[in-house]
Amino acid sequence: MQGYILDWANLLLRWLHVIVAIAWIGSSFYFVWLDNSLRAPKDKELKDKGVGGELWAVHGGGFYNPQKYLGAPRDLPDDLHWFYWESYSTWLSGFALFSVLYLFNPKVFLIDPSVAALAPGLAVMLALAFLVVGWLVYDCACRLLRTREKLLAALIVMYVIGAAYAACHLFSGRAAFLIVGAMIATIMSANVFFWIIPGQRSTVASMKAGLPVDPIHGQRAKQRSVHNTYFTLPVLLAMLSNHYSMTYNTPYNWLVLVTIMLAGVLIRQFFIMRHKGVNNLMFPTAAIGLLVAVIACIAPATAPASVERHASAGAPAAAATHGMDAVQRIVQARCVQCHAAKPTLMPSAAKGLMFETPEQIKASGQLIYQQVVLQKAMPLGNLTQITDQERAVIAEWHEAGAM
Repeated sequence: MQGYILDWANLLLRWLHVIVAIAWIGSSFYFVWLDNSLRAPKDKELKDKGVGGELWAVHGGGFYNPQKYLGAPRDLPDDLHWFYWESYSTWLSGFALFSVLYLFNPKVFLIDPSVAALAPGLAVMLALAFLVVGWLVYDCACRLLRTREKLLAALIVMYVIGAAYAACHLFSGRAAFLIVGAMIATIMSANVFFWIIPGQRSTVASMKAGLPVDPIHGQRAKQRSVHNTYFTLPVLLAMLSNHYSMTYNTPYNWLVLVTIMLAGVLIRQFFIMRHKGVNNLMFPTAAIGLLVAVIACIAPATAPASVERHASAGAPAAAATHGMDAVQRIVQARCVQCHAAKPTLMPSAAKGLMFETPEQIKASGQLIYQQVVLQKAMPLGNLTQITDQERAVIAEWHEAGAM
């Protein structure tokens, strides 16, 4: 029952996380687009009111005329809308989901003994340290290099690469990708919490009091907002990657991660420039080139070729004749710890699947083949240390008809 409740918590938190993330990213993308699409008003009355840019748009059968003031309107409305709960809700729901799935069960989801033999408590502390230290390093860099944007950008890129390399050499590949994404997402939300919203509050307070506005608030908020928009696509990639083991089950998974993230940055740059009327195809072309290179480099060999390699490397020749008996022995040794009526690594059968009898194994034969042979996503973190020879036996069993 505990596992069933955790599965529901996972589903509902993931659903909430996606909903609020759409709201945050949608508003962020909209305002970046709006800023880059505003045009100086021609109406003298608007200029006299202090409007520095406006836009006419049509949507859903209605016409809209958003306006941006150079300073503040003469009378600030009481119902001024603040965009921050979208950010906070996204981070809080994401951290709750991360806790339920990873931090509460580090031995299964965080740790891969073949990568680093971490104690569960240490793995949890290191995962949390990535979030905290990531923000502190980034924030210090922004403070020190506030006016040297190119150097700051280069330093941020190098730091993310270093964090990806470290995470992929400490945690399971699946967890490492998510932790790097969570680190960047923490930076994004902390930018809103510590800089963007406080700066806006100070600006509004000064305007209401009739005092001069310190331009530093606007400059810092703009800088952090720009950083956030470039972070968005890399974070989305990291969050989605845990469903696609071909990205993180590779020897150089850290390089795969940062390369795809870089492609996301290039794609975002293309759209930012396009909003300004510049269509530079160099950016999407480079992004597509990086993605094609990654796809080609991590492409798996076909299962039969894999079986042949294992056989030539010393796998038992009898593997070709192994059937259900051999597969059941492998499943008993490597899979029932999570997939049984009373599993030893989970409070209840993972995903409700049990592989204790030949009938149960046959019923899930296609799923076992996909997860164990093709994607190598199971066992999670290879906690039960399945071998390539054993994967090859399952592959041949499935390709022979799973009998």
